[in-house]
Amino acid sequence: MQRGQEKIVQVTGLQKKFSRRGVLRDVNFAFSAGKVVGLVGPNGAGKTTIMKVLLGLLTTDAGNVRILGHPVSVNTHTVVTQQVGALIEHPAIYPFLSGWQHLQLMTTSAEQMTWVVQALQMETYIHRPAKRYSLGMKQKLGIAMALVNRPRLVILDEPMNGLDPQSVKRLRHLIGQLAGEGTTFLISSHILSELEKIIDTVILIDQGEVLLQRTMTQLQESARHALVVRTTEDARGLQVLLQAGYPVTQRGSNLIVTKPVALTPLLRTLLDAHIQILKVNQHEEDLETVLLRLLAERKV
Repeated sequence: MQRGQEKIVQVTGLQKKFSRRGVLRDVNFAFSAGKVVGLVGPNGAGKTTIMKVLLGLLTTDAGNVRILGHPVSVNTHTVVTQQVGALIEHPAIYPFLSGWQHLQLMTTSAEQMTWVVQALQMETYIHRPAKRYSLGMKQKLGIAMALVNRPRLVILDEPMNGLDPQSVKRLRHLIGQLAGEGTTFLISSHILSELEKIIDTVILIDQGEVLLQRTMTQLQESARHALVVRTTEDARGLQVLLQAGYPVTQRGSNLIVTKPVALTPLLRTLLDAHIQILKVNQHEEDLETVLLRLLAERKV
């Protein structure tokens, strides 16, 4: 099997309960090397629990987890300590240690430490005590600790929390660069507008169940397209288009045509009614809208 086809993570039949309440229900998924996978879903869906199970931090009631072909549990997690980097919930920061000293806890390689500090632009404060760090600085230190050993799998839980736009952009670039070199990422984030810029696969989870696993290409193909038309007389324009049989609704001052239609006849219909057209835009659903729609459809 080629490295790009190797299953880095395999989860089968995973179940987990807290106080008799099912948190994970028959969770199954797998993905290959070099992928950037987004684990998404509503708050309380089970995303962080899954990540903790993958790291051998939580026991399970049923199911199996394998990373790089090796079984993982609270009692068997050598592969995690050797091949996996992670940031879960909040960085584990010692206030009186500097950022550099935190990295020294992870590796003895000064070259690797220098690389990750430069990659995340932490040079100006890396030798300060962490108690003087802002939220964003602490977050970048946690990410640096996850990356410094160049692990084959990186698990990041809400990595963009507290980061300014420039740092988010730099992190996206770094993740893309490392993925191109073969590193695999599993990332949970509620900032889907940023997540969709870097991931190539989505795992959608809700109420402890995996609802779907699809590539971004597949999701983009399922995205709905709408035509947004603004006129000088929206109320009358709405009636004219409805009478002509167009699938149209009004949202604020815009007319929204929700199904693919030929543009020229639609515009001619409005012009023939002496309605002036101010603006026409094509709109495609973003990742958040697609996933919310799919969630709603599953609950019907």
